Amino acid sequence: MTLPVINQRQTGLNILLLREERGLSVRELQGMLGFATPQAIYKWQQGATLPTVDNLVALSAIFAVPVEAILATRIPGG
Repeated sequence: MTLPVINQRQTGLNILLLREERGLSVRELQGMLGFATPQAIYKWQQGATLPTVDNLVALSAIFAVPVEAILATRIPGG
């Protein structure tokens, strides 16, 4: 069985585009998520890290899209 893998860079780009489509600044998203600093959001957008599951669910609610619209997955060799 081949399992999908997450493309961090594309997921970060998805987060960036969804944030911009909603007209939210990084600071506004930071406040909505209750973060003390915006660093995590910048790291997500750069594809350096992925949001935790709870933050992914929060992003899904904020952006009004399913989690699958945020995560970029692919099947290796597919």
